[in-house]
Amino acid sequence: MRDMDSSKPSNDRQPGERVLFWVFRKFFYRFLRLTTRNVMPLLFSMRVEGRYLLPESGGAMLLSTHQSMMDPVLVGLTCNRTINYLARHTLFKNPVFSFLIRILDAIEIDRERGGLSGLREMLKRLNRGEAVLLFPEGTRTQNGQIGTLKPGFIPIARRTSVPLVPIAIVGAYECMPKGSKGIFANPICLVVGKPFLCEEYSQWSDDQLLEQLGRRLHELHDRGRSLLPD
Repeated sequence: MRDMDSSKPSNDRQPGERVLFWVFRKFFYRFLRLTTRNVMPLLFSMRVEGRYLLPESGGAMLLSTHQSMMDPVLVGLTCNRTINYLARHTLFKNPVFSFLIRILDAIEIDRERGGLSGLREMLKRLNRGEAVLLFPEGTRTQNGQIGTLKPGFIPIARRTSVPLVPIAIVGAYECMPKGSKGIFANPICLVVGKPFLCEEYSQWSDDQLLEQLGRRLHELHDRGRSLLPD
């Protein structure tokens, strides 16, 4: 989703329509964030730690563990700024869901074709000073634990020199395991870690960056587990 305060309306509409659509999208995002901020804590006893570590402005990559389909919403309601999301192209085939994610200005990624257009769009938005959420595991966890991290985000991080913000989501797997058709009410904790700055990770190899990120995410995951009720 594009930061509505800095985005430009789509050029495939008349000027008046573009402005109205831009305004609608801006307030729709804020409405969803306000709604989920009130609903999620009630349904899932949600707790957030480290919110102050999220950059308030400028380009940033939010690198989160991936536990459930709810994860983009969980991260989005945590941030006070608009977050850009990646969405695989198959999600656009469902008319209702496609309408929703298009309104939210999701970045479409076609993995079967290499995802180059989506990567270029992500690069453009990061250079424009927006924040993008990525899941370096590449897919949802099978068992609630952190899976193997993929290096796909690293070339774009090095080209944009943005902060890399580690985030661990704990408990969402129990609420909505992969393959589940329902949502279960269980406590959720989201822990934000200290960002890796370009001055720091530019000195590392790709393997070292993945190792450091993995270590930080496991520490945040353990911290989140300790905050959940027994």
